[in-house]
Amino acid sequence: MAEVTLSIAGHSYTVACRDGEEDRLEKLGQMVDAKTVDAQNAVGGNLGEARILLFASLLLADEADELRTNALPARAVEDLEKLADRLTTIGEKLASDTQPS
Repeated sequence: MAEVTLSIAGHSYTVACRDGEEDRLEKLGQMVDAKTVDAQNAVGGNLGEARILLFASLLLADEADELRTNALPARAVEDLEKLADRLTTIGEKLASDTQPS
């Protein structure tokens, strides 16, 4: 099992992946980071980490839906949906971690 450290929205995340998938994971991380910038620009203001990731996942889900509508190969759509789901899970985890007990 390999590990890759991704920089997303100014934070570093170490993520495990299968050996040989490091480059792909880094590329996906760069895509997510770009969407966090888009999210901040679209919404404005200083969003918290969880909300930035939430909006980034919504932007990626929107792209996946649009690609599905335009008959992109199912594999690419599934990959985007999985990425959006993972981002949503991370956002929910971050949001719950910041909630008072």
